[in-house]
Amino acid sequence: MSGARPVDDDGFRPLFDGSTLAGWHAAPRVAGRIRPGGPLVGDVLAAAGHTPLPEPEKHPARWFVDDDGSVVGEQATPGYGGYLVSDESFGDIELVVDVRPDWPADTGVMLRRRPDSWEGFQVLLDHRPSGGIGGFFGNGLASFSAVPFAVDAVLDDAGRPVGLRADDPATSTEPVTPAKRERLTYAADVDELLEVWRWDDWNELRIRCVGALPTITTWVDGVKIAEVDTSTRLAEDYVPDDVLGLLGPRGRLALEVHDNDPLFGASRWGPGARCRWRDLRVRELDTTG
Repeated sequence: MSGARPVDDDGFRPLFDGSTLAGWHAAPRVAGRIRPGGPLVGDVLAAAGHTPLPEPEKHPARWFVDDDGSVVGEQATPGYGGYLVSDESFGDIELVVDVRPDWPADTGVMLRRRPDSWEGFQVLLDHRPSGGIGGFFGNGLASFSAVPFAVDAVLDDAGRPVGLRADDPATSTEPVTPAKRERLTYAADVDELLEVWRWDDWNELRIRCVGALPTITTWVDGVKIAEVDTSTRLAEDYVPDDVLGLLGPRGRLALEVHDNDPLFGASRWGPGARCRWRDLRVRELDTTG
């Protein structure tokens, strides 16, 4: 794959060819264990009184290439999510992609994802109420949440979303707690994102991921948003050595279409919502020198 796609002057090579999903494959959104060696997510939800979606393995999301060359993700079966997973594995990288999510659409980019299950680090692109854009979540990694802020929608007089604003902690479904922010080694203020974010338009997400247990840094439209050191204790049940043993220093990339869960329902992923991705490119880093 790398030999078939040219490298630009900055060392980046494209991961989409603009017409097909070559180099990628769809996978259903099937949750595994909540942490390495821990209980299954479905069992934890059931114990809390929530009924997981039945047979998610039979309901992958729909992914296709639009006429403009962008990759589009949407729920194929209402309520069910899924992933678009790279066939290739990556270690230390910089990743750049233009994104255009509908509202509401809970999506993100996974790093170091296992090839056969859901575990990995996720960079959040939660374009929905209480959404954490540019923060981090540990899928199958003790569900750690490390986010600098949360957003909500500005509504016009007819109740239609027309822009982003800061989430109100007093009414938030999922407020940003001090603990979530303190897990970060860098945290931007929400006003820094709001100043650059283009509503109903394309925005650039840049990610740098370096280290066996990586330090991950994000930028949106050139503004540094957040940084996390995953070699530190990010949650009570997050054990760095166990995480490294599970993931190793390399893994797949994945794009996400979220399912609809009991907490958010249709505000997690709206009926007919889509997320669009274009110009995804990667630069592999040599950090041994």
